[in-house]
Amino acid sequence: MDRLVCKILWIGWVFAALACIGSAWAADNFATKDECVEQCKKAAEYISQVGIDKALEVMNDPKGPFVWKDSYVFVADTEQKINIAHPVKPALNNKAWVMTVKDVNGKMFFAEFMETALSPGEGWVHYMWPKPGEQEPVPKSTYIYRVPGTPYATGAGIYDNPM
Repeated sequence: MDRLVCKILWIGWVFAALACIGSAWAADNFATKDECVEQCKKAAEYISQVGIDKALEVMNDPKGPFVWKDSYVFVADTEQKINIAHPVKPALNNKAWVMTVKDVNGKMFFAEFMETALSPGEGWVHYMWPKPGEQEPVPKSTYIYRVPGTPYATGAGIYDNPM
């Protein structure tokens, strides 16, 4: 009987350890809100340092420094009302129609990105959007940051992961 209890306890400990390791691995693979804010501000600083043309080359690179974990920085032009850098979906770049894109609840979130960038200049926009490779929309939050002294805004988002 004691051996059986020891085996059960040992198996329980192994499962608990694996659950902790799995949770830590998952947490390390999902971007955080703090990382989104930090990366948007780094991207804005980069734009200010090297200029928009050089910055767009780097920010459109899907293997570049502004792509991490399950997130990335995109860049929008608030005067032209278009996306100008998107490392994951470059087909979204330079298209006026993105202003009319709605989530499943009818929210025109890209238009809200522009409004947030223009005033107050930074903030979070919440909407529904499918994760890459999936069909079903889930809650997503995107941080928008206006690059000081320019018509550009950076953005990075997270899916509301159960962590």
